Amino acid sequence: QVQLVESGGGLVQAGRSLRLSCVASGSTFSMHSLGWFRQAPGKEREFVATIDRSGSYTYYAASVKGRFTISRDNAKNTAYLQMNSLKPEDTADYYCAAQYGDSHAYRRTVDYTYWGQGTQVTVSS
Repeated sequence: QVQLVESGGGLVQAGRSLRLSCVASGSTFSMHSLGWFRQAPGKEREFVATIDRSGSYTYYAASVKGRFTISRDNAKNTAYLQMNSLKPEDTADYYCAAQYGDSHAYRRTVDYTYWGQGTQVTVSS
């Protein structure tokens, strides 16, 4: 059982940066792979980034590669999503997700068991 809480969202101007945090409860955080997803109004939830248990492997959606960075600090039970060069198209609710295991293929919503409540990111032009 893992509980996830996202924070760090807000309203920013295009071109600026924002860092999202995801704090997990439980003693098995380091045994879970993590992912970030986002969902814009009227659209399906889409994959943003994933990271393996040790933080050695990361993978990004093409739309954010080069701008976003996923990371984790297992000692703090926390995952991060650093978002740079934000665009209006990045506006969405952002969700942190966790899945027990260490697969590089956890890139779909159905691959994850645990989800946070989401944090809203709005990028103005």
